[in-house]
Amino acid sequence: MTEPLKSADFSKAVDALPTTYDPAGTEQRWQQAWEKMAAFHPDPHASGDTFSLVIPPPNVTGSLHMGHAFNTALIDTIVRFQRLQGKNVLCLPGTDHASIAVQTILEKQLKEEGLNRDELGREAFLERAWSWKSESGGRIVDQLRRLGYSVDWQRQRFTLDTHLSEAVSEAFVRLHEKGLIYRGEYLVNWCPASGSAVSDLEVEMKEVDGHLWHFKYPLKSNSGIHGLTHLEVATTRPETMLGDVAVAVNPLDVRYSQLIGEFVTLPFLDRDIPVIADEHVDQDFGTGCVKVTPAHDPNDFAIGQRHGLPQITVINKKGKMNHEAGPFEGLDRFDARKAVIEALDKKGLLVKVENHRHSVPYSDRGKVPVEPLLSTQWFVRMEPMAARCREQFLKGEPRFVPERWGKVYRDWLTDLRDWCISRQLWWGHRIPAWFVISETHGEVTDATPYVVARSEEEARSQAISKFGQAVKIQQDEDVLDTWFSSGLWPFSTLGWPDETSPDFECWYPTSTLVTGFDIIFFWVARMTMMATAFTERIPFADVYIHGLVRDEQNRKMSKSVGNGIDPLLLIDRYGTDALRFALIREVAGAGQDIRLDYNRKKDTSQTVEASRNFANKLWNATRFALINLGNSRAEAFANIDYSTLQLADKWILSRLTRVNRETAQRYKAYGLGEAAKALYEFAWNDLCDWYLELIKRRLNPGDNPAPSALLDQQTARTVLAKVLTELFVMMHPLMPHLTEELWHAITGASNQTLLALQSWPQANEQYLNSSLEESFSELFSSIRLVRNLRAVAGLKPSQSVPVRFITSKQNLAVTLKKATADIQALTRTNSVEVLDPKTSASKIAIKGLVGVSGELEVLLPVEGLVDIDALRSRLEKDLAKAEKEIADLSKRLANSNFAEKAPADVVAESREKLSDAESQAALARKRLSDLH
Repeated sequence: MTEPLKSADFSKAVDALPTTYDPAGTEQRWQQAWEKMAAFHPDPHASGDTFSLVIPPPNVTGSLHMGHAFNTALIDTIVRFQRLQGKNVLCLPGTDHASIAVQTILEKQLKEEGLNRDELGREAFLERAWSWKSESGGRIVDQLRRLGYSVDWQRQRFTLDTHLSEAVSEAFVRLHEKGLIYRGEYLVNWCPASGSAVSDLEVEMKEVDGHLWHFKYPLKSNSGIHGLTHLEVATTRPETMLGDVAVAVNPLDVRYSQLIGEFVTLPFLDRDIPVIADEHVDQDFGTGCVKVTPAHDPNDFAIGQRHGLPQITVINKKGKMNHEAGPFEGLDRFDARKAVIEALDKKGLLVKVENHRHSVPYSDRGKVPVEPLLSTQWFVRMEPMAARCREQFLKGEPRFVPERWGKVYRDWLTDLRDWCISRQLWWGHRIPAWFVISETHGEVTDATPYVVARSEEEARSQAISKFGQAVKIQQDEDVLDTWFSSGLWPFSTLGWPDETSPDFECWYPTSTLVTGFDIIFFWVARMTMMATAFTERIPFADVYIHGLVRDEQNRKMSKSVGNGIDPLLLIDRYGTDALRFALIREVAGAGQDIRLDYNRKKDTSQTVEASRNFANKLWNATRFALINLGNSRAEAFANIDYSTLQLADKWILSRLTRVNRETAQRYKAYGLGEAAKALYEFAWNDLCDWYLELIKRRLNPGDNPAPSALLDQQTARTVLAKVLTELFVMMHPLMPHLTEELWHAITGASNQTLLALQSWPQANEQYLNSSLEESFSELFSSIRLVRNLRAVAGLKPSQSVPVRFITSKQNLAVTLKKATADIQALTRTNSVEVLDPKTSASKIAIKGLVGVSGELEVLLPVEGLVDIDALRSRLEKDLAKAEKEIADLSKRLANSNFAEKAPADVVAESREKLSDAESQAALARKRLSDLH
């Protein structure tokens, strides 16, 4: 496993390990070493079990945020553990081309220069886009490197790479050949700001305060049936009335049944539109009359399809009224809304205006309300692919962690609308379809025939075979939705469509996907649908769904709120490992949100600072070990002779074995937070607080020690070296840089040997001793009791007193007797007696301080050293003072004038003082009860 150095190496190692831990230097050094040595560049031809994971590709426009840091910490913990399990691990990184985001950046730049993309031209625009990507697109990758990501950077992918672009074209062609991609006119979500269609999943519903306008449509016949001369309708978008083609009522609504087939007149345009019956109209909502605008509303579109109604578009793709809007032509849609209402009011047709809070769909990218528009686009038929995925899910593929997210995934795969995949942009994968414009007089119309092909040469060949040698073809101007290429990510990155490529054969399907719940359909479901369509396999075995990182007020972090926390600030202050460990340790269960405390005035976090303190603890423990392990690594790493072990050695080895076994189980089951917490407790409490203290006297036996003392010293050294070395391996997935540094210091491994590539330590089950662990837990409680009693008595550190332990529990009594020397050293007592309450009544019935823990009673005889009566008097005064403060603060907080009107920070401070006073009173009562 390691390469032990020769004599005097520990002294050299401690000199090489600075007295103070420097995260920045340590992390940079090992990141460079890992990359230089290609530590995470696996060979697809290597033997053994495999494990693979592709990272969710961040947008090339992005910069590191806390969500990235959390996702990265989780992924890297998983893959580093699998590597320690001896598997051939591939963790593949990459970035997404982010069509809309990049195009928005570039068009903003052009606007500042007084240009637009049409003036620049497509070729020049794309040259500028690639130039921007080259200069600025690598920022997110550099930031991910700072997190210590153990990915194979040599295999880094970009969704517009040549091979991945070829895979996209291949996927499009195959789906089209299967009849799963088609071109047609349909109602789409149109974003006027970005000038493109957006999918349903790129739409964010926002609650807004708006209005519901009621107005009248005059009946053409003016028949006065049931006394009616008009029909009243209501809408939140009155500008769309200009595209109305009908008014719908429920066929069972007796108020209007005789009007079905009659006509009303559309104001301003003098267009007669029919009254139709449709059972989907809710006769109990509003007036029971619904205006029907098939070209601008999804529900109306469905009504129009059922009744064969015309579709009249009155708003163009720039969000302005077109010629069909009559006198309102040229107005912005929102200006037209005001103008239509004013005109209706002038005509006496406006009935009333109601305040109305409702949901409005906004473009996630353009940040403006989307406009439902009829448009000829490319679509994917979702149901056939979704059906295959539903079948696989019933077989347990993929497995979701936590399991509850599987239901969300399954529900998403039900009742899907076809997916609009075309986007009116230039940056992205251009749709591999060519229009045969020679058939429509050199122009692209809805009637222009087209061919779908992998290349222009193939397209031309197809066109010639269908339309003759004189054909002229023109490639579709649109690009594909970014999620189309992302849906191919798990297999296109591994070489597909070449399924014989070594990477594909070795690592596909991948093992695990780690992602957030918010893109289960955006990405997860689309990947499974694409994968089953092209590879006939689900692309990953497990899907680990993690929660959100919430801010100090438990709010979701968002750009609009401005409450994000910059992970780079915390890394600069505390180190990458501290941030990673803090985030994972906060996870209370797979899929749970975590809260990160943060002081925005100081850019500090107590949670991350605590993890930095933990790193310092491990650093100092390692320096202590290097100072005390002697000059020979060969001796320190010798095989352990069980017969020479002291009780403390057996205890720590039992704890080490149990933690080893439980940590491996937790890592495997994605219990990463639980693993972090358990390792923290073991390292800080068991190792540093107790074992190191217990062996200090053994490590320093004094001058001219006896042979037995030297043997005991060597045993303690060997156990300490084993515990630290194995601890660093187990901690490595969580704090990789720190553990790599400390592991090298302890083992003396050369720089050509890496902890990251070692094997998980094999647990020696013979060391397990549950009874001993339980006894030691009680031993430590007894030591804490003695220390507390000394503090109550006000004894100086130099004052030595006897201590008596009273217990009828045999195992505990044996442990206490064997640990007498340790107890004396750790509690500054001059003698230790372990008594049975049934046989030692006379020794128990003396004045002193008493503490109880479980089945153990501790007696500290302080008569003659401390004035018991004076001590009781002092504690009673402390209790009275605390109780008075409790009464005063309780009265103040019970006063409604104070609680409701005082500044919030003043009220909070009073509550905090009350809590402190209650704690002080409880402590005083406990100490009074301890007086014997």
